[in-house]
Amino acid sequence: MSLKLYAPATLLPITLAEAKLHLRVEMSVTDEDALITALIGAATQSAEHIMGRAVMPQKWQLMLDGFDDTLFLSMPPVSSVDSVKYINTAGTLTTLSPSVYQVVIGSDYTASIVQAYGQVWPAIRSQPEAVQIIFSTGYADAASVPELIKSWIKLCLGALYENRELESGKQTYSLGFADRLLDRYKVWSL
Repeated sequence: MSLKLYAPATLLPITLAEAKLHLRVEMSVTDEDALITALIGAATQSAEHIMGRAVMPQKWQLMLDGFDDTLFLSMPPVSSVDSVKYINTAGTLTTLSPSVYQVVIGSDYTASIVQAYGQVWPAIRSQPEAVQIIFSTGYADAASVPELIKSWIKLCLGALYENRELESGKQTYSLGFADRLLDRYKVWSL
């Protein structure tokens, strides 16, 4: 099994204006707008890494060696499955008809694909990554992102903005306490 980012998010969960307000940077000061925007993206990606979930709309590709009874999709919250493709026994990449499967979005933490009633998975070529699933994930828009996640992103943004060097003479502070803000949304695995 492999999972890779197929189409990254193009939107950020907090606006430049919200970030500047949090950082106490005057709106009229624009010299560091590009830096602040980049730091919002870095903080968002860090939150996604810690939680194991997508924040803003994006697409992921899951590659499997074969069909199982249940195909589990990582990186919640999953909103839809764009395509399920497989390599048939002749070696041709084929798109599976959506009538053959059902997407199960059971919660904010799990999503899966199962066979539709009365359907069977097609025969596939026995090779690695013979099944390829593209799915959409992330909260619908910035307004849908939970405030705990946004708060953590702002705290991380503040730390990144204040401490611009990997090492410096300044005292640095851990965000350990703030990481608990993400616990509610973390996808725990065994």
